Amino acid sequence: MTESYNNQVFDSAVFLVFCNRSLGVLCGMLAVLWQKEPLRSGAPVWKYAIVSFSNVFASSCQYEALKYVSFTVQMLGKSFKMIPVMIWGILIDGKSYSFQDWIVAAAITGGVLDFLLMGPTTSHRLQHSPEYDRPGYGYFLMVSFLALDGLTSSLQEKLFKEHQTTRSNQWLYVNACSCIITGLLLLAEGAFLPSLDFLFQHHVFATDTVVLSSSAVVSQFFIYAQVQEFGALAYAATMNARQVFSILGSYAQFGHSITSLQIAGLLLVFVALGYNSIKIAMESSMPEKQRILQ
Repeated sequence: MTESYNNQVFDSAVFLVFCNRSLGVLCGMLAVLWQKEPLRSGAPVWKYAIVSFSNVFASSCQYEALKYVSFTVQMLGKSFKMIPVMIWGILIDGKSYSFQDWIVAAAITGGVLDFLLMGPTTSHRLQHSPEYDRPGYGYFLMVSFLALDGLTSSLQEKLFKEHQTTRSNQWLYVNACSCIITGLLLLAEGAFLPSLDFLFQHHVFATDTVVLSSSAVVSQFFIYAQVQEFGALAYAATMNARQVFSILGSYAQFGHSITSLQIAGLLLVFVALGYNSIKIAMESSMPEKQRILQ
C-alpha cells in the first residue's frame, strides 16, 4: 500500500482482504476435511456473516490507513486493541476487568499518544502520492479498525461459547462469508478487474500478495486457537507483543526517523506490553498448576 511497483502504486485495500480470505476458505476447507468434521455450519450462518462484516471492514481500514500514516503508527495504534476488547467484553459478555488491566491499558494509551504527538507520523506513500497527506483521516481509519477488530474477536469468543463451534468450522465459514462480502464490494466499486490486471502485470506485487495472504491465513489459525482456548483479551495481548517486534523490524529495515521523545513513548508501551504478557501467562498457568497439585 505504500511502495510502488514499476512506478505504479496499488490502491485497493479490499482486494488484499479478498485474496487473504480466498486462501483462508481453501485452508479452512482442508482443515475441516483433515479433521473429518461435518461441512455444515456449526452456528447460524447469519452469525458468521456478522463476524465477517466486522472482520472485513476492520482489515480494510487497517490496510487503507497505511496510505495516510506510517507503519509504526499503525502498529502502535493496534496496541489500543486492549481497550476496545475490554469494552466489548463488558457490553457483550458482561465481563469485568481488574484495576491492573486498566492501568496497563492507560500506560499503553499514554505511550502511543506520546509517539503520535512528539515526532513524524506520516505515511511513506507521500513520496509517491502527495494527496495522501491527511494523517487525521489515517487516525480515523485506525480507530475504526480497533473498534471493529475488538468486536470481531469478542464475537468469535461468544460463538465458541454459545455454539461450541470448532476453530476449523469458524475458519471456513467466516472466510467464506468474507469472500462474498469483499467480492461484492469490489464489483460494486468497479475495482475487481483493475486489481486482477495489476496483479498479473506486476509479478513482484503478486509474490507480495501471496506472502501476505499466506501469513494472514497462518495467523488466522492461531488467532482462532487462542481465542477459543484463552479468550479475546489474551489474543489482544499477544498481538501487542507482535507489534513490538514489527516496529523494531520496520525501523531496522527502512531506517525511519524517530525523536528521543518518541523513543520514550515506545519504551513505555513496550514495558506495559511486557508486563501484561507476563501477567496473562502466569494467570493461564494457574489452572494447570492446580490440576497438577490435585
